[in-house]
Amino acid sequence: MSAESWPYQPGAVMPASSLAPTEQRNPRTADIDIVPTEEVLRLLNAEDATVPAAVAGALPVLAAVVDKVVECVGAGGLVHYFGAGTSGRMAVLDAAEVVPTFGVARDVFVAHHAGGSRALVAAVEGAEDDVALGARDAGAVSAADVAVGITASGRTPYVAGALRTARLAGAATVLISSNPAAPLAGLADYLVVADTGPEAIAGSTRLKAATAQKLLLNALSTAVMVRLGRTYSNLMVALSGTNAKLRSRQLTILTEATGLDQETCQAQLTACDGDLRLALLCLLSGLAPEAAASALASADGSLRGALAGRIRSRHS
Repeated sequence: MSAESWPYQPGAVMPASSLAPTEQRNPRTADIDIVPTEEVLRLLNAEDATVPAAVAGALPVLAAVVDKVVECVGAGGLVHYFGAGTSGRMAVLDAAEVVPTFGVARDVFVAHHAGGSRALVAAVEGAEDDVALGARDAGAVSAADVAVGITASGRTPYVAGALRTARLAGAATVLISSNPAAPLAGLADYLVVADTGPEAIAGSTRLKAATAQKLLLNALSTAVMVRLGRTYSNLMVALSGTNAKLRSRQLTILTEATGLDQETCQAQLTACDGDLRLALLCLLSGLAPEAAASALASADGSLRGALAGRIRSRHS
């Protein structure tokens, strides 16, 4: 799909019959401008309450995406997010938060926002309509990677350019949309649709569609990190202690996972230079830091895998 063949032209008016569900009027909120303030809020809340069910319908496909991302990242590949406007901001937020939460390198989840960093805080007119910009931003995508396009309407030209370029590079491609008839579906190996329907304010996809995007992206990155061994049970054992709050949380995780007192846990964390996962393995296995680090490396960083290996070695 080239810029010339892309059916949407900047400045063109889309016919009503081709409007995405998110662009259509919502009969449930037709009187939102004449009801009391609390009723305005209740109408908005009622629409928001439909989002989790819409997201639930997308989980079978999302599970396949997670498995593919785990395969790619485990082999050294990267995850590239592409979006414009609110969709791009949701992508940037998710990619940024994965780093401190799971201790993953900053370049594993890469967010590309149409218009760049300036578009995070102000609209950059025309960026979302730029097919060539999407293609250029996807220039670094390789066959080892996964490219995820996020667009509520399923037709954003910037995302079209990015997914086409990623596909030509041999990358796995994913489209996250709220439009079951997304025009860009043909560019995606995996189509993840949370059909949130008409927004409370017609076309304002910063509402339900954006909420669905946040839930889907959070679920995607979190499930990938779980599958890659970045948690132990439901604890963030790869958490980086980059500030006082996070260092306190590290200590709490150690005490909860081991049942030991704070002094013992703090001493082990200090001996492991603040590496939470290493400290926890030492406390659970009795290994010294150097041996624990070797066990973690042999288990590809999985704490459960390292513990299982320790048990097997004891019985061999």
